[in-house]
Amino acid sequence: MTEPLVADPGMLIQARESRGLRQNEVALAMSKHLGTTVSQAYVSKAEAGRVSVSGERLEAFSAALGYPVAVLCDAPDAEGVGIGLIHHRKRASLGAPALRRIHNQLKFGRRQTAPLLAAAGDQPHRFHRHELAEDESPEEIAQLVRREWSLSFGPVPDMVAVLERAGAVVLLRDLGTREIDAVSAWPSEGVPLFLLNVMAPTDRARFSLAHELGHVIMHHVPGGTVVQEKQADMFASEFLMPARTIRDQLRQGVDVNRLTQLKSVWGTSMAALARRALDVNALSDWQYRNLMVEMSMLGYKTHEPVSLKPERASKIYGVLQALMRDRGATVEELAATAGLFPDEFQQLYLATPSQ
Repeated sequence: MTEPLVADPGMLIQARESRGLRQNEVALAMSKHLGTTVSQAYVSKAEAGRVSVSGERLEAFSAALGYPVAVLCDAPDAEGVGIGLIHHRKRASLGAPALRRIHNQLKFGRRQTAPLLAAAGDQPHRFHRHELAEDESPEEIAQLVRREWSLSFGPVPDMVAVLERAGAVVLLRDLGTREIDAVSAWPSEGVPLFLLNVMAPTDRARFSLAHELGHVIMHHVPGGTVVQEKQADMFASEFLMPARTIRDQLRQGVDVNRLTQLKSVWGTSMAALARRALDVNALSDWQYRNLMVEMSMLGYKTHEPVSLKPERASKIYGVLQALMRDRGATVEELAATAGLFPDEFQQLYLATPSQ
């Protein structure tokens, strides 16, 4: 006799938090599905493992959380296991519940894409971990990665494409806040994964991706310290704006108009370019402060001129197209593999990259 499917308490928590739902909201959705009252206390007990969830209650959880029953019965990814160390670049005002939601979206992104990549066959990548030695700088690591990936020392035309060509998975998602641009992780088994907020302006998104790249390359133990954040910023600045190339351009003069021109060339914000000018000694501390004051008075601190074209992720889309074309896989089969219902799977993974 087949054992009944039973929900995993930890997975119920991760699934709920990935949707940004509170326990009482899950209880209300379950009540509507069942046509009878489900209390917040019941949801709490289910998540604590004090009641076993199966049968129609399991189906109700599935309907409320938007994940197939099989997913809710699976074991969750624990911190540091499976998904690996999670990095993020966020503002201090982002609250803990929102951060948990985004971290769990990253975990589910990995759960969804890993089996799809496995179905497509070997997926090599060109990422190498580089421990930051005492006599090394983040800029030197950035230069090393550019050489490993055969990048010239000019502007990076498409940061998302660079990461995908190196073998990473980049997922574009609405993270429901402007307080965080990207999160990343490099699972112990698998490819590096980057979750990029579609709400972020392109210049900021590109820098945040380069910042996250610095984290996954250099930082392999829990930290999130001010030192690690500074190191990731230093890596990102050199990766996107190599000193050997940009120094001469910045020494020709740095003012608001010049920064506007250079933004279109380098694909980074005017603020990041001004900071880079300071780093490469093209501006003095006094000149830099005055320039920042001028940009703030012009309103550029919150909204810079010159909009850059958004970058689109295409790796997973290409994998899915190949699976459907070459192996006859259906949307329903691929959705089941990813652990999603077909409608959401189509929305997340089969919308063309140009959309």
